[in-house]
Amino acid sequence: MDKNGALVGRTVLLLGASQDQLFAIRTARENGLRTLVVDQNPESPGFVLADEYAVVSTRDVPALKALCDDSLKRGHRVEGLMVMGSDIPVVVAELAAYLGTPGIPVEAARLASHKLLMKERLAEAGVPIPWFAQIDDVEQLSSVLREHGPRMVIKPVDRSGARGVYQISPHSDLDALLTASREQSFSGDVMVEEFLDGPQLSTETIMWRGKAHTVGYADRNYEMLDQFSPNIIENGGDVPSAITAEQKAAVNDLVERAACALGIENGVAKGDVVLTSEGPKLIEMAARLSGGDFSESLIPLGSGVNIVTAALHIAMGVEPDIDALQPRWERWVANRYFFPPAGVLQAVHGTELLEGISWLHKFEIWRNPGDVLPTITCHGERFGVFLVSADSREQLHERVRHIYETIRIDVTPI
Repeated sequence: MDKNGALVGRTVLLLGASQDQLFAIRTARENGLRTLVVDQNPESPGFVLADEYAVVSTRDVPALKALCDDSLKRGHRVEGLMVMGSDIPVVVAELAAYLGTPGIPVEAARLASHKLLMKERLAEAGVPIPWFAQIDDVEQLSSVLREHGPRMVIKPVDRSGARGVYQISPHSDLDALLTASREQSFSGDVMVEEFLDGPQLSTETIMWRGKAHTVGYADRNYEMLDQFSPNIIENGGDVPSAITAEQKAAVNDLVERAACALGIENGVAKGDVVLTSEGPKLIEMAARLSGGDFSESLIPLGSGVNIVTAALHIAMGVEPDIDALQPRWERWVANRYFFPPAGVLQAVHGTELLEGISWLHKFEIWRNPGDVLPTITCHGERFGVFLVSADSREQLHERVRHIYETIRIDVTPI
């Protein structure tokens, strides 16, 4: 039986059924898996794609264990589980341990979801990372800046999506930034780390038997840092990356060292990397598949590779097809977001002009007229997204500009 055949008819639990998880559900179904999907939102769009679904929070471990027990009683043993786009590795690891299914150790999941513990482990293993420290009060923060300079980033130790992440400048109100970052932290703990100069990359890697197979290298787009300061908001990314083959090999080695140091030997490792003058350094790593188009669109459209299939094989205890992770083609692809000002949305104009454009693969607006739009402070508050492809990097950026120039968003200030 081939590797795909080894999945047919078996039940996988997929945690999350929002827009970010649709591709994972579809891929599981295409590979013959029976899908049990959960989300706390009863209107989740992924429910209509699932073989079976339940309205359960993806963070409610006792309820998820009970759901799996009930599925077993009904003749459907959950043999693997996976998450895409949601930063809940501890939940996944605890469930896998309970069910006896493949998964990373709970300790590895804990390290991957706590940025301070992660940095401490990486530092112990000699993995290149920015300088960092835990911060307890504004006096300590001031002392750190005097000793190490003002180019620092303050962040919660246990959040994702740029929530509570701020770039410190010489003119920053340190007390306000510390308070705001702490308010976003689940635990109330925050840290600072050195701001690294250089191009930033997102990486998506399949770890198998301690070896990294990095499929995705995306150049992260931070063209709006000044506009959103002190918040650090990314505006999508481009594939293929502009880095050289030598730099790519160095990044893959960095990701492999970091994943192994954290205990992720079989599974997925999502990295945030900066190419500094001293070589690549890791900002942080997540033990999950990316949301936000990377795994779903940028990698498949740019290279012809579906990394989710490999992740599903590992989750079900089946050896992944490493050869299938090799690029089948190279095409330029980018995703970008809309960032209108705060106020009341009146209308979105120009959408009719986008109909029939073959190189526009995605265009979504997530708000409706009459909605009150917030001041954007994290990735979860972005207004909408589009995704384009091209035959060259220059043409790619021309097409990005075309979409921005075509769409007009009318907002009335409050």
